[in-house]
Amino acid sequence: MKRILLLLMLSFLFAPRPLDAQTKSIYDFKVEALDGGTIDFSAFKGKKILIVNTASKCGYTPQYEGLEKLYKQYGKNLVIVGFPANNFLFQEPGSNADIKSFCQKNYGVSFPMAAKISVKGRDMHPLYVWLTQKKYNGFSDNSVKWNFQKYLIDEKGNLIEVFAPGTEPMSEEITAKLR
Repeated sequence: MKRILLLLMLSFLFAPRPLDAQTKSIYDFKVEALDGGTIDFSAFKGKKILIVNTASKCGYTPQYEGLEKLYKQYGKNLVIVGFPANNFLFQEPGSNADIKSFCQKNYGVSFPMAAKISVKGRDMHPLYVWLTQKKYNGFSDNSVKWNFQKYLIDEKGNLIEVFAPGTEPMSEEITAKLR
């Protein structure tokens, strides 16, 4: 009985907080940008949105190059939003300024980047609560497995696909969904 009680307490401690009842759509989210501004998802209505949790010191970090290429090639109908997170083996230790500098200097990132957030656990950002829980996103229950997991939102604001971290941005698996 003590073991069950302990497990329940731990699951409560590490479970993400529920979303505000008014958060029904991806377009309800506004997040702090890496440069201190605001990213308002309602501005992306009519475009597909690819949301990616990123990290500067990960084996998948070179995917920034592919993400930038994807953004340049499909940018008329696609917005990519990067979300730096330090949830996996401390692979994003820098400040927002450090991350911005790293992305610009090494990969010429021009797509929107949010301020550093958490994508797992009790302090999970509300956007990631929406992305990972079917009761909010209407598509699937899932969890963020690692850095560079990708979430594709269609032009109407519906989550339509979750791509594994190892899925290259310019892969047929992703580009086929953008045509």
